[in-house]
Amino acid sequence: MRFMLIHRVQEDDPASWEPNPELIERMNGFIEKLVANGALLAADGVQQAGSVVRRRGAEVKSIDGPFAEAKEVVGGFMIISAKDLAEATALAEEYIVCFAGIDEISVEVRRVVEPEEIEPYLSK
Repeated sequence: MRFMLIHRVQEDDPASWEPNPELIERMNGFIEKLVANGALLAADGVQQAGSVVRRRGAEVKSIDGPFAEAKEVVGGFMIISAKDLAEATALAEEYIVCFAGIDEISVEVRRVVEPEEIEPYLSK
């Protein structure tokens, strides 16, 4: 099964956006481990600036970041392969340790929908 690990950081915390050499070293070690056991499918950090496009009813509105209304924002993600949610969560617990020095961070673990799960809805 595929899982997405989404790390969320405080938008106004400079440590979240300026990785230090120790964080990079820990992250590289973690990524190397995932690559070695075949679990890493994709991984990237994201830039602090961006935009949000929202639709409420028929109205579509774009808002440029930084996102004053949001405390926690996406800092990056990984797509991993794991046998189940428990294994993916255990990897997320290792992943979050890479971010020592960042005061507040969370990692959301979500299973990715596989194409065969959507197929029954396509034939309706």
